[in-house]
Amino acid sequence: MNTHIDLRPVAVERRTEGTGPRVLLLHGLAANDTVWERTLPELPQNYQLWTARLPWRTETIAEWNEQPNLRGWLAKALEAVPGGAEVVVAHSMAANVLLDLLDQKMRGGVDALRQFGIRALVLVSPFYRGRADQFDWNTISYYLNDFHLIMEEGIRAHSGGRVPADIQQAMGERVRDRVGPYGWFRFFDLYLRTPTLETGRITVPTLVVVGESDFAARPEEGVALAGALPDAVSHVMPGSGHFPMLDAAGDFAAVVSGFVHTTLGPAPQRGMALPNALELQR
Repeated sequence: MNTHIDLRPVAVERRTEGTGPRVLLLHGLAANDTVWERTLPELPQNYQLWTARLPWRTETIAEWNEQPNLRGWLAKALEAVPGGAEVVVAHSMAANVLLDLLDQKMRGGVDALRQFGIRALVLVSPFYRGRADQFDWNTISYYLNDFHLIMEEGIRAHSGGRVPADIQQAMGERVRDRVGPYGWFRFFDLYLRTPTLETGRITVPTLVVVGESDFAARPEEGVALAGALPDAVSHVMPGSGHFPMLDAAGDFAAVVSGFVHTTLGPAPQRGMALPNALELQR
């Protein structure tokens, strides 16, 4: 684990010595690569695991909204994995930036999946609505006025609920203030544009994982996204919130490794789950 503060907009780090498949894990807004620490040891030991630190991470959150092209920064993370990331696991807002990147590339006539070497996707707690009329003024009010609660959820998941409620609230409000109005707008703009995604072009096998108790990216939105993709399944993690990789790392790793096993082939036993044990929903 890297302990120094890295202020580069994008950095990737190889976390295991496995020989494949190559798996890149992308964190969401106001988080960093430590969000995967509980999951990494639960995944099969032959995976070649990479984590990315992206411009919207905790350390650089006050500056990230000045980055003009989030798609471009995420593309740099994909390109930084030697040989390409065969499986991309993207959480929360990173999932939305990834979908936006693939969508824009394909609209421009580029086979983005082939360009980046992506063979499978795992989208964790994504924000998605299939129709523009599913957004109303109450939606904006909820995500604007209660945005600090989403930040608090990250603190709760990381701490395992050990932080007192008043301190957790203060910390959540501080993170919200560091994200700022411009950062919030960058997030919400991605969300507002999800009805325009040409999901039919994203043809690789995809797993959408959602938390049963997620009040930020509601589980039904992830299930709807899986239904809009040509080759996707969804899995609802019982009892988990917006961070299933923290709330239930072992179960989360089993779901992901089972999907990768089904899609790309077998791996060693650690973290493995049989496909029929995943309770996947099509």
